[in-house]
Amino acid sequence: MSTCRQLDIKTDDHAPKKWSVSLNEEVFKQFFSQGGSVVHKVFGEGLLFSPFLFGKFFDPSDAFPLWDFNSDVFLSKFRSCGQSTVDWFQTDIDYVLKSEIPALGENSVQIHTDNGKVVEISGQWKPQRESNTKDWRCGHWWEHGYVRRLELPEDADWRKLEAKLSSDKYLEIRIPKANLHSATGQGKNGTADVSEPL
Repeated sequence: MSTCRQLDIKTDDHAPKKWSVSLNEEVFKQFFSQGGSVVHKVFGEGLLFSPFLFGKFFDPSDAFPLWDFNSDVFLSKFRSCGQSTVDWFQTDIDYVLKSEIPALGENSVQIHTDNGKVVEISGQWKPQRESNTKDWRCGHWWEHGYVRRLELPEDADWRKLEAKLSSDKYLEIRIPKANLHSATGQGKNGTADVSEPL
């Protein structure tokens, strides 16, 4: 039986040093080659949190302008091999990201928005051993968790962003496009919209 739950979108995450340690290609390759099956489930090719998702190495903790690119082009290599579990697209009314995420017990995936400019998807795949240590996101974050930071398009209404998780592993994020008419005080026919002050 499939379950679906709405995820809370956090906007108040002010950890000052989170994602401050960059992941570079050589470090990742060494980490990945020594990692077990769980590391491959989280960071494997064609997966949302893979640094190689976009065809070449890109640190997932750096914001990427996802919706500026066509997923059919970016993911064609992975789709032809049946490796991709990610898709993104836009409609007339919203931006959409769909992805399978690592199912590692109870999923701890979190969604944050950063100043209305970035949406951040993160979670832990391995708990820290010492509870008195700093936030896992402030050091070598890939040893404990995963992240993908995405730039929001200018017309994205981040305040209405919705995220849901189905069967504890299928993530869907929808970000409505801002209503440009109400933002300018114009109605649909170009006349002043009396429902909002000019």
